[in-house]
Amino acid sequence: MKVVERTGKTVEEAIVAGLSELGISRERALVEILAEPVKRGLFGLLGMTNARVRVAYEDDPGQTAEAFLGKVCKAMGVEAGFVVKQEGDFWHIDISGPELGILIGRRGDTLEALQYITNLAVGRQIAERVRIIVDVEGYRQRREETLVRLARRLSEKVKRTGGRVVLEPMNPHERRIIHTALQDEGRITTFSEGEEPNRRVVISLKRGRDA
Repeated sequence: MKVVERTGKTVEEAIVAGLSELGISRERALVEILAEPVKRGLFGLLGMTNARVRVAYEDDPGQTAEAFLGKVCKAMGVEAGFVVKQEGDFWHIDISGPELGILIGRRGDTLEALQYITNLAVGRQIAERVRIIVDVEGYRQRREETLVRLARRLSEKVKRTGGRVVLEPMNPHERRIIHTALQDEGRITTFSEGEEPNRRVVISLKRGRDA
């Protein structure tokens, strides 16, 4: 929670100052009046004491992330809508709209970068630790299903030929999908080799005792 205390000649003036400081709307604010303005001296001849209020609001990672992504899309000239959903400590934001391929990039590279900078931006603005998952019209789910099918098809090839298969470079998340998809294969082992960003998954037969 973020909190500020502000003063003003009136309660409303103090509240407006607090809202401005926090950069939020009145609807999101929790306002506590600490002191009303009071006339000083007989008949108020000595003037008025200022009103004092406390203005606070609960951090909303979903709204913060949506606002940041809205600015990014606008700067890129991309027309986009957002669906925000919370699951535990994870906030899922799915972007929809026409011609969003630019937000995905080659093999999802741009999407991964967009998710990374969104997490950085949200982390700088809120107190709690959260994880933001950014998706574009369900791309991540479709990509995961494609990778699982690919992993199973290539594992069968390795079983038939006895050789090994080296996949194209993938980011850590996609490599993890391949490893997980084949972790219960009794005759197959997977490992990663190479340096980022060209690190690849290798699928091969288990040897010796591992088999």
